[in-house]
Amino acid sequence: MVDITGERSNRIRGPVSRGTDYESIELSNPETTATPPENSQPADAAQAGSPMVGIMLKVVSVAVFVTMSTLIKAAGVGMPAGQIVFFRSAFAIFPILIFLALRGQLGTAWRTNNPLSHVRRGLVGVTAMALSFYGIMRLPLPDAIAIGYAMPLLTVVFAALFLGETVRIFRWSAVAVGLGGVLIISWPRLTLFGDGFGSNEAQGALAVLAAAALGAAAMILVRKLVLTERTPTIVLYFSLTATVLSLVSLPFGWIMPDWQTLMLMALAGFCGGLGQILLTQSYRHADVSTIAPFEYTSIVLGILLGYFIFGDIPTWSMLIGTMIVIGAGLFVILREHALGLERRAQRKLVTPQG
Repeated sequence: MVDITGERSNRIRGPVSRGTDYESIELSNPETTATPPENSQPADAAQAGSPMVGIMLKVVSVAVFVTMSTLIKAAGVGMPAGQIVFFRSAFAIFPILIFLALRGQLGTAWRTNNPLSHVRRGLVGVTAMALSFYGIMRLPLPDAIAIGYAMPLLTVVFAALFLGETVRIFRWSAVAVGLGGVLIISWPRLTLFGDGFGSNEAQGALAVLAAAALGAAAMILVRKLVLTERTPTIVLYFSLTATVLSLVSLPFGWIMPDWQTLMLMALAGFCGGLGQILLTQSYRHADVSTIAPFEYTSIVLGILLGYFIFGDIPTWSMLIGTMIVIGAGLFVILREHALGLERRAQRKLVTPQG
């Protein structure tokens, strides 16, 4: 599972960035946004740097986010989604503040030109996060991760509808196939037979699907935020906004956790902040088209942790649907990589005028 920030970049566009030079990569967890760091190097420079370091950081960040989700699923039983969001956001602030302080960016991170946009993005992101956690508590861990892969596909759709970005037949086809895979994963949970939509798993599947849609909407808002805001500002204000907004749910069933639960939830929040840092740093060493496919390692980790910790046994529909979604996502990534190479080749052929 991953997190979200927004940044300026000239790198090759990934599967959820269409028609601009701004990246927003997030393949499984709709709670935040992550993109290549501000002032990053162009794609050629990135490729000449340390791509293996970037891949390693990406894989570690994925492992940290899956660990976060596992901790939440294990410790959050009986805990309202709003309270889980609070722990996830409040304790994520600490590693973020430490990281920004070490980089000398803590002072400038508080400066914002558009506070209302941060609040708007926070409202959408917090709702997506709460729905995601609600679904995780009611679904097998691998199913929740796999259904969450719908988010980057929906971001392509929203970018075309709301940002006017050009999406051609190849990507539309990949999106349609990928969403078909999501339906294959979800349908057994959404069946109208038996308990139907009243069952916990049906509610969980609907919640994760809704979280994916809202996560995609949050990414569109981030794409606009990066036009005026710096990355440290976006990261910091989302964590603060999510923490404050989650307190609104305080009168609605918050529980007093025991010390063990409290420590596990605090650790989950810390993992969220640490994962965000690792993810952002991964983009400093390799371009998006190199790093993005490794997001899908989350399903492998999810299957292993789900089986050994929660006894979750993958179903054939989940495995088949996941393979379809991953195939569609990889096609989009490769297509974007090819288009990026074509664009750079065309720019090199243009001679300066004057």
